[in-house]
Amino acid sequence: MHKKWLWGTALTLALIVTGVIVYYGYSIVHFANSISTAAGSSSEPSSETETNETPTTTIPKWDGKERVNILLLGGDSRGDDAGRSDSVMIASIDPVTKKAHLFSVLRDTYVSIPGHGKSRLNAAFSYGGAELTKETVSNLLGIPIQHYVYTDFTGFIALVDAVGGLDIDVEKDMYYTSKADKHMYDIDLKKGLQHMDGKTALQYVRFRHDATSDFTRTERQRIFITELAKKMQSTTSLFKIPDILEAVAPYIETDLSPTQMLKLAALGFDINANEIDKQQIPPNKLLTNELVGSAQVLGVNEARLQAYIQDLFAQDAETPEDDAANPEQNKDLN
Repeated sequence: MHKKWLWGTALTLALIVTGVIVYYGYSIVHFANSISTAAGSSSEPSSETETNETPTTTIPKWDGKERVNILLLGGDSRGDDAGRSDSVMIASIDPVTKKAHLFSVLRDTYVSIPGHGKSRLNAAFSYGGAELTKETVSNLLGIPIQHYVYTDFTGFIALVDAVGGLDIDVEKDMYYTSKADKHMYDIDLKKGLQHMDGKTALQYVRFRHDATSDFTRTERQRIFITELAKKMQSTTSLFKIPDILEAVAPYIETDLSPTQMLKLAALGFDINANEIDKQQIPPNKLLTNELVGSAQVLGVNEARLQAYIQDLFAQDAETPEDDAANPEQNKDLN
């Protein structure tokens, strides 16, 4: 029961920080309450008078004032191969202003990986898993990253199938084949609106074999999150939340405790999903194309990138009146 509680709440966090929790927070809380009640029911003293009331657990509030940053990792692990991080995102929430950011960090960014020199960002996962990736991204962005949530291809497929698939408008034909994977993860999508199951959606978010490579791939991932949020908003998905959690529980890894999960759930419920800032990091204006040996990588001035991030966070504390008084504040860096 404890294992199901831990992994179930892990998925809860993964959905919270992408804004989805706003649409079905009550059902998530009800699911968590049901587990807590079942786990603790044997320790409750017997009452001489039975009632039909269902006991509930009070969800603890997030009481910290400091910004919380969560690393979201989608891995490309296959079998015994640890793989690399196929998707790297940061969910950043200000618990005071209730403003949030969702950053897609380009995996080809050339960074310093503690203990391993410089390499592409996604190599950090193969060297030291989620913990080393967390440290690497923290150093790159100049912000503390308190926790992480990780899932792989199998977990992604299970999530999409559990919600009944998604309708996504594919912007162009996409095709890619690989013998290395015994064609298990080949990509073959046609342009146009189509209903996607887990395997098809995985093709959509992974495709990067076009002129803009990882830039449009991360954009598609943000489109996917938006469509997932819409699906979760539907009444049918609300009723399916417990089944969804159970389906993906075996494929989620996190360093968050159940109590932290519930506190973040409460915090996430206060966030307006329509106002979440979603963007690529580093932004194009701070990127340079570099050649390391024979490999093409994405270079970035870390000092300017960190200043850019801090400027975004500073804007979170501004009121609408502040924005009107300082129209130049929100302009891009030169």
